[in-house]
Amino acid sequence: MESWNQTSTDTVRSHVPEEVNKRIDEHVERCVRHMAQQERPEISRYLKKLEREWDLNRAVMVVGSLAAVLGLWLARRDGRGWQIFGGTAAGLLLQHGLFGFGPLAELVRAVGGVRTRREIDLEKFALKALRGDFERIPKNDGGPLARANAALVAAQS
Repeated sequence: MESWNQTSTDTVRSHVPEEVNKRIDEHVERCVRHMAQQERPEISRYLKKLEREWDLNRAVMVVGSLAAVLGLWLARRDGRGWQIFGGTAAGLLLQHGLFGFGPLAELVRAVGGVRTRREIDLEKFALKALRGDFERIPKNDGGPLARANAALVAAQS
């Protein structure tokens, strides 16, 4: 499946190395291909799992906040040098909030493979299409691979 993910204008995707985006896209493709061979109840179970998945913004806020609190706590306990750590974390959170992206987001995405809300939603829409929620996806024409490709393309539109 070539270039089904047309989110190139996404700020996060444009600032992260292409290998990271490719790894995340390949994971989505594998999941959708696998789900194309499953029955509706299994697809529904997986959709519920996706509903609970943390997106990049949430993960960055948690990681950044934990780092800031840890810096404050260590500064109080072990000396003022740790204030720089906490202040840097707070600054990275501010940058992420203002610009929608920053080094902390790149780190969380690269290390944890955390996806943006849009990427998670694309997978959800593709799976809903496979489940039969939309009319644009062929029921049995072309097999599971063709259905998975059609679902990914439909999720983009």
